[in-house]
Amino acid sequence: MAKRAPEPEKRPGFFSQIKSLFRFTREIYRWLPWAQIAILLVGILLGLVVGYLIPPFQVWTLILWGITGLMLGVLGALFLMTRLSTKAMYKKIDGMPGATGHVLSTSLGRKWQASETPVGINPKTQEAVYRTVGRGGVVVIGEGSRGRLTRLINEERTKVQRVAQGVPVTVLYVGHGEDDVAIGDLAKTIKKLPKVVDKPTMAAVIRRIDSVSQSLSSLPIPKGIDPTKVRAQRPR
Repeated sequence: MAKRAPEPEKRPGFFSQIKSLFRFTREIYRWLPWAQIAILLVGILLGLVVGYLIPPFQVWTLILWGITGLMLGVLGALFLMTRLSTKAMYKKIDGMPGATGHVLSTSLGRKWQASETPVGINPKTQEAVYRTVGRGGVVVIGEGSRGRLTRLINEERTKVQRVAQGVPVTVLYVGHGEDDVAIGDLAKTIKKLPKVVDKPTMAAVIRRIDSVSQSLSSLPIPKGIDPTKVRAQRPR
């Protein structure tokens, strides 16, 4: 008998995603339900006020405006939850090995090329160095103690400067110390870099760097983060 084709994996429905997103965000922001209720009530109240002030006053128009206000309140509550879910994700992964790679691979958009795999790593301490290339040049990011990252950072910066002469190389450190960048501000900091490289140059730099990069497949990768467990599912 011919084998049955495997059934396609069922994706969670819209309301299931909303529920998961709500639970995920509430773990960090316990006041979220009360804020959402307040937004709903404000939306309804605004709708009723508009319906009362717009002549001629009729009960059914007041009801319609109240429903409109409710819908606006629902949108506002969902917007608040979505914004907070991103901050909640950053709070959860802050300090975890591999958090930098997760942010680089999911939050920079198409104008930057990065991987969640580090380009340099200390197997004993799990300090790691990541790299991303974009219109703002090359950014080398250190994750861990600055003192133990010095050699790895210098090696990566030297390699990049050798194959991409004239392209600016920015070094960032993820952490909470002086001059460090918090994990929640990493993507925003990189995106703010001035655009000094055009698209053809960016593509050429990526090819040159990839051609001289050593394979890290034999090195252990930090396993302190599971993106599928900490990433907040967004409703589609």
